[in-house]
Amino acid sequence: MNHSEEIPLSALQHWIFCSRQYALIHIERLWAENRFTAEGRVLHDRVDGGGVESRSGVRILRAVHVHSDRHRLHGVADVVELRGGIPYPVEYKRGRPKAHRADEVQLCAQVLCLEEMFGCTIPEGALFYGKTRRRQTVALDDTLRKLTLDTAAGIRACLDSGRLPQPTYDPARCDCCSLIAPCQPRLPGASQDVKNWLARAVANPGAPE
Repeated sequence: MNHSEEIPLSALQHWIFCSRQYALIHIERLWAENRFTAEGRVLHDRVDGGGVESRSGVRILRAVHVHSDRHRLHGVADVVELRGGIPYPVEYKRGRPKAHRADEVQLCAQVLCLEEMFGCTIPEGALFYGKTRRRQTVALDDTLRKLTLDTAAGIRACLDSGRLPQPTYDPARCDCCSLIAPCQPRLPGASQDVKNWLARAVANPGAPE
C-alpha cells in the first residue's frame, strides 16, 4: 500500500494502539494469533454473519462494506442500524472500554464513510464490549473527527517516509500483543535503533551490553 491508496479502517485502530503494530500488520503483512485475537475473531464471526433484519422499525445491516473517496478510507462496519434512513453504526469489541481512543477512532472512520455514502450527518454511534455486554454511546464530535483525520494523516506520513516505526516496550500494550515475538520490543536499544545494536553485537560479540 502506498500513500495514494485507501487506508483500511482497522489500520487507524492499530495506529492509535501502537504505530509499530500498525506497520507490522499493514506494511510487513505479519500476523499471529493469541487468546485475545482469537476471542475477537470469534465475536466478529458471530456478528458479521451478513444479512438484514428489522426490529421495532429499525433495519439492521451486518458486515457492511463502507468507503470514502474524499478521505480515502475503506473497511467493514460490524452493524449498521438504519433509524429513519439515518445510519447508526455499532462496532463490536471483545474486551472492555479502553483508556486510549483507538476504538472510537475506528468507529468515527466508519461514520466518515457512511456520511459520504448516505449524504447525511451522523451525530453518534456505539461500541459494544463483549466483557461488559453493554453498548457505550460515542458522540462523534469535532474533537474525535479531527483525531481520526489526524490519525489517517499520520499513517500517510509513515508510508511516505518509507520507514517503519521503531519498537518501544510498554507492558500494558506489548504483553497482550500477538506480535510481540516478531516486534521484539524488549531488545536492547530497540526504541533507538535496532539495526545499530545488531551491528554492534555482531562486530563485538564479547562486548558487554
